[in-house]
Amino acid sequence: MTLVTRFAPSPTGLLHLGHAYSALIGWQAARDAGGKFLLRIEDIDAARCRAEFTDAILEDLAWLGLDWDGDVRRQSQHMADYRAPLDRLEAMGMIYPCFCTRAAIKAEIEAAIAAPHGADGPLYPGTCRTLSPAERNARQAVGLPFALRLDAAKAADAVGEIFWEEEGRGRIRAEPERQGDVVLARKDTPTSYHLAVTVDDALQGVTLVTRGEDLFASTHIHRLLQALLGYPTPRYRHHKLLTDESGRRFAKRDNALTLRALRASGKSPEEVRVLAGFGQASGPAAR
Repeated sequence: MTLVTRFAPSPTGLLHLGHAYSALIGWQAARDAGGKFLLRIEDIDAARCRAEFTDAILEDLAWLGLDWDGDVRRQSQHMADYRAPLDRLEAMGMIYPCFCTRAAIKAEIEAAIAAPHGADGPLYPGTCRTLSPAERNARQAVGLPFALRLDAAKAADAVGEIFWEEEGRGRIRAEPERQGDVVLARKDTPTSYHLAVTVDDALQGVTLVTRGEDLFASTHIHRLLQALLGYPTPRYRHHKLLTDESGRRFAKRDNALTLRALRASGKSPEEVRVLAGFGQASGPAAR
């Protein structure tokens, strides 16, 4: 089987050393195996994503010496691809409309004695999960905004025990219910990160997902969606995150460590590779 991996940044800022590290891991894995390295731009968030950052991503990766196979996939140009999977999940009874505002969710969580927590904080308490069909229809009829949430517990019961293979860790049992009822789409947007990344990996034939440790928890949900939709399961490699000398992980706000800034300071692509941990000299710490 041909190894196919990908780098999938969101164009909400300039690439930094941590992005370079992640891209290099996927690129090197593909090139070493004689496989394919794909580039995908995850730009479904129209409010935060900007075209100039997409252009900068392409330019910075090329400057770093990375090439990719085939055309760049921009999620915003393929929104129709997410409609059918969402409809399938709805027909299976695995999603429900949630009319709660962020403020209402926050208030309900704060009022709870012990709100359950996931990787990103308190979980959605399931307020709208028990609404009757009549109540849901009435709220939609008057035009209330809503999100479509995955009924994680119901879906987990439907698929039974599921696993994925994690490089360096072996077989991991998925526990999607621990992530709560995540949002899969909104009234005017037919997808969210969780649904889009799962659909895209299947459509593009990705066989190895390389990404940061911060997305490890999301894989529980992605594995559940793969099982529900009958998609193949890629292998995963969640790599450590690069940190600065104080131990803080790199972020897009670290302008001095963007590839653009390093390039402007006179660094060569080879020097930046070393700084990102791909070379002989010591670079930032990976944790």
